[in-house]
Parts: sequence; structure tokens; C-alpha cells
Amino acid sequence: MIEPTTPDEDEAFNELERMAKQRKESVRSQFENWRESASDYERGVIDGMQKQMQSDVTKMMGGDIRNATIEEVAQHVEKLTGFGQDTISSFAIYIRGMKK
Repeated sequence: MIEPTTPDEDEAFNELERMAKQRKESVRSQFENWRESASDYERGVIDGMQKQMQSDVTKMMGGDIRNATIEEVAQHVEKLTGFGQDTISSFAIYIRGMKK
């Protein structure tokens, strides 16, 4: 049986999400300020940079969160009973293989 998360774990995860959203908004605001004072050419460069950074941050954060979630699932699978240890280990290895 998978144990439910504790309020502390929920709060820590919510805090991470809040910090990531604040950082994203800060970067977006910075780009908007630069964009408003830029020439048409500079706006095009800034727009390209903004899209690339958003893509990079999304990939970085998405991969980290995904991998942490997959690891947590694998750890819970290892606690299962009712299957042989070889089966449990195989499940955990399979799940960990899903990390990027």
C-alpha cells in the first residue's frame, strides 16, 4: 500500500512550486521590461531568448520533478508485499528505467 504524503511533504512540494512560479514570473517581467525599451530587431532577439529560456527551464524543472516522482514511486513499490522479492525488484528497476 502506498503511504499518503504528510502535510510537511505537501507543504514542501507546494513551496517548491511557488518558488518556481515566482522565478518564472520574475524572468518574464524582466524580458517584458527589456522588450519595451528595445528596437524591433532587439525585440526579435529578446523574444527568441525568452522562448529558449522558457523551454530550457521547462525541460530542466520538468525532468527533475518527473525523475523525483518516479524515484518515489519505485521506493514505494519496493515496500510492497504479496509478490516475491525478485518480482518487486524487477518492478522497481523497470520504473527507475523510466527516468529521463
